[in-house]
Amino acid sequence: MKRFWRKIKTFFVERWVWILAGTVTGGLIVMAFDGISKLDPYGRISLQATMPLWILASIVSGAIAALIYVSVLRGAFSNIRKKSVKAETVKVKFADVLGIDEVKEEALEVVQLLKDHALLSRIGGKILRGLLLIGPPGCGKTYLAKAIATEAGLPFLTFSASEFVEVFVGVGSSRVRKLFIQARKLAYSRGGCIIFIDEIDAVGRQRTFNFGGGAETNSTLNQLLVEMDGLAGAGENVVVIGATNASEEVLDAALLRPGRFDRLIYIDRPNLEGREELFRHYLGKVISEPTIDVGRLARNAVYKSPADIENIIKEAALIATRKRKEQIGYKEISEAMERIELGIKHKRKMTPREREMTAFHESGHLITTFLLHPTNDVFKASIISRRNTLGVVYSQPREELFSHDRDHLLANIKVALSGYAAEKVQFGVTTTGVSSDFRKAMGIAHGMVWSIGMGLSGQIGDFSALPRAQVSDTVKNRLNEETNQILQSCLKEVERLLRKERPILERFARELMEKEELEYDEIEAIFKEYGKKPLYLQS
Repeated sequence: MKRFWRKIKTFFVERWVWILAGTVTGGLIVMAFDGISKLDPYGRISLQATMPLWILASIVSGAIAALIYVSVLRGAFSNIRKKSVKAETVKVKFADVLGIDEVKEEALEVVQLLKDHALLSRIGGKILRGLLLIGPPGCGKTYLAKAIATEAGLPFLTFSASEFVEVFVGVGSSRVRKLFIQARKLAYSRGGCIIFIDEIDAVGRQRTFNFGGGAETNSTLNQLLVEMDGLAGAGENVVVIGATNASEEVLDAALLRPGRFDRLIYIDRPNLEGREELFRHYLGKVISEPTIDVGRLARNAVYKSPADIENIIKEAALIATRKRKEQIGYKEISEAMERIELGIKHKRKMTPREREMTAFHESGHLITTFLLHPTNDVFKASIISRRNTLGVVYSQPREELFSHDRDHLLANIKVALSGYAAEKVQFGVTTTGVSSDFRKAMGIAHGMVWSIGMGLSGQIGDFSALPRAQVSDTVKNRLNEETNQILQSCLKEVERLLRKERPILERFARELMEKEELEYDEIEAIFKEYGKKPLYLQS
């Protein structure tokens, strides 16, 4: 009953101007009709003749006055037109948030605090003022915020931070004030309110204290800090949830201090179990073959976000539809992954020589990855053009890696140089197709030597962090020489491997020229035929 009277009071507080205007207008109309009824016939006819002009003039002048009032005096540019979303209409439960179980546990605690903040107050605690979700795109930050609103049963105001940014100084801060006024009203009548601000780094970046640009962004951020700190009003049950793809170092320190964003939740891409759960969920929404190995799909989708996995299943459904198939199979899902990762196939017409050199180039990548790489598996080899390449070898780590040792980095260099080495071993000359491979190999070798102390001499330090002028020519020359030594050492090892395994190199090149594409099972079968195992299985 108390909440009902609060809603009634809120209704009259928000609409008192309209109620007053309606009452005054009604009174004036009654008085006008009373006066007209007392006029003589001539006066009434004269009034009837001139009244349309009076009405037209009043409408025009009123419209002009209203336009000026709304645009200037009331700050039309700062209006916010968003309405609150009722929790029951969001319909996102915690059970629907998949692949991030650890994060859900933290979010569940926030929900319990929102529901039972009275208990928290009795023991002297305070409700969380803000919750910041940090993580890569597509990992479920917005979805998790909706789930918190649904589970807590509170109104949900959602905004993008870019909506507060305008070229007019003061507009952003005005919008922030109006947003929090609206949220406090909802919290007063409904027991609480959640504000969700997506991409909060658009206004939450570190402030620039100068007389140049950034004044509007600074003003908007300052107003957000004041509102979250509770200086602009009583501390109702209003919680701000922010989301960003940027690292927390980008955000202003004042935004992250206790009392504003009290809780930081880091959302990462799902692990193997999470990816399996996601594939089961999205495959359950389509008609798929029951024999699909979800575990194999999850292993092939390392580093994929929930949004990526959903997109793979959607793309697979489109491919199955184009093929007039009634079920989605593993082949369609694999093709969907390749299309998203590698691009659309282009049937470019290559000369026989060009086609043969491309086949040997990709075979070099394939053999080196399979026999020398400690963590990656080859899932596909192709000489069908995609994007700006004439061929591709698609490989993926067998499991998530969050840091890389020297062996892993050297293996990446060897794989990058193996296309060049295969062309050189087979034909004695190379093509321009090696340019992107060289950029990749040199980038890795340069980083090893200049940044992470993995050079041959054991030189320690991140020299790339220093201005070039502070690094002596002697040190530069030594570091560059070490970079070249790593490249030369890797190239020699790859050339030895390909010369030793030349029969396999020629076999794979021949298979690619005949079939154009080789799948994982075909690649593995050929290596077994020659008695070869991947590096991680070699004793």
